[in-house]
Amino acid sequence: MIAYPEIDPVAVALGPIKVHWYGLMYLAGFIGAWIYGVQRTKRADINWTRKQVEDVIFYGALGVVLGGRIGYTFFYNFSGFIDNPVSIFYIWQGGMSFHGGMLGVFTGLYLFGRNNGMSFFQVSDFIAPWVPIGLGAGRIGNFINMELPGRSVETMIPWALDYGDHIARHPSSLYQALTEGLLLFVILWWYSRKPRPLMAVSAAFMFFYGSFRFTTEFFRTPDAQLGFIAFDWLTMGQLLSLPMILFGIVVYYLAVKNTGSQMDANKR
Repeated sequence: MIAYPEIDPVAVALGPIKVHWYGLMYLAGFIGAWIYGVQRTKRADINWTRKQVEDVIFYGALGVVLGGRIGYTFFYNFSGFIDNPVSIFYIWQGGMSFHGGMLGVFTGLYLFGRNNGMSFFQVSDFIAPWVPIGLGAGRIGNFINMELPGRSVETMIPWALDYGDHIARHPSSLYQALTEGLLLFVILWWYSRKPRPLMAVSAAFMFFYGSFRFTTEFFRTPDAQLGFIAFDWLTMGQLLSLPMILFGIVVYYLAVKNTGSQMDANKR
């Protein structure tokens, strides 16, 4: 069993000003997405400008922060919000919901697309491969903040962590950093290397993220204020991931079907 490496959540303190690692991880995610997004504009089949990349990241950042915090508050900590409504602004304490952030980003993408003459899926297909960069960075922030402790390990594994309670636990936040971050990035990077049908890349993101999140939730301790939602094993994260998996399957089917229909029409 490995002792959890206690890390000061404050990276830099200048008098009353404190810069938290959690915030720096989000910043690193946005910078990484910007670098990769600008790199993708150099492809001949992609008609995006550097300015549009910067603009869509701005819209996305607002969606992530606002949607993520609001989603966490309403999905995971509504009782705490009722007791102390101001707690919704305590971002430095952690507590961000991916699914809430996703809804916020969807709103931002719609607004960006409307202002730039693009459909929602034209925008989402382009940015989907960047998203795992921010997800992986955010999970590392969770690890630094000592958030998302894993469930106790029934059979000892060499990488089990002791979070200070002398119980061997799965490092669930690192599992999620590796799957939602690194593995998802590799899949989407590979899949989007060449032109794909409209909606296909977005569908791949939804399906694989939902599948990875549903799986890794089995190793993560449910939020204390919620526990299991049903069946003594279903968590809120899994419940919110199921629609993503189904949505990804349906949208991919529609993407392939529409492409086939267009090819048939061109042959006539």
